[in-house]
Amino acid sequence: MFNDRFDAGKQLAKKLEFVKEQNPIILAIPRGGVIVADAVASFLGCKLDIIVSRKIGAPFNSELAIGAVLHDGSYFPNSEVVKMLHIPQSYIDSEIVEQMKEIQRRLISYRGSVHYDLEGKTVVLVDDGLATGATMGIAAIWAKKQKPKKTIVAVPVGAKETIQKLKKIVDEVVVLSIPDFFNAVGQFYENFDQVEDDAVQEIMKKYGYNI
Repeated sequence: MFNDRFDAGKQLAKKLEFVKEQNPIILAIPRGGVIVADAVASFLGCKLDIIVSRKIGAPFNSELAIGAVLHDGSYFPNSEVVKMLHIPQSYIDSEIVEQMKEIQRRLISYRGSVHYDLEGKTVVLVDDGLATGATMGIAAIWAKKQKPKKTIVAVPVGAKETIQKLKKIVDEVVVLSIPDFFNAVGQFYENFDQVEDDAVQEIMKKYGYNI
């Protein structure tokens, strides 16, 4: 159990000391992941950036991820769920368009740009936890396409199946806890309050983003 996201980030940072000499870029998934990543970047003394991926929710249950999308239109489907629920492609296409609007808004709001330079660098993708891993999965696939030196996923807690899937995508997965019973990320935090845009913006300003 973690006190809050910053506490989780401090603990995670200690397990990431091995990448400090590589001067990594910590790539956070907003909003909650930014708090964790801030603690990691502060401890390691390296750059913090963000990558916004948005979940595509099922038609009658928005919390059930049927996939996720990124700013460039990259789509990472949860094919089993899509097939099981017989979700039409027209619904998915419509949701992708809507989620990309929110992604563009957040990128401009949080970092002032939609452009990245990750080639040849060690990239550490950070979130506050992994349930289905849909948003982290597509972020990792996208990051790999940017030709980094190394791609690492780092989280305080994650579902076992999700961790196994991500190990097939990235070079390394660093996780503090893989519980036998996993219902939701928030169950592993004493304080799991909603993180608002202004909190993310204040953190990004500390790292020199002009927003």
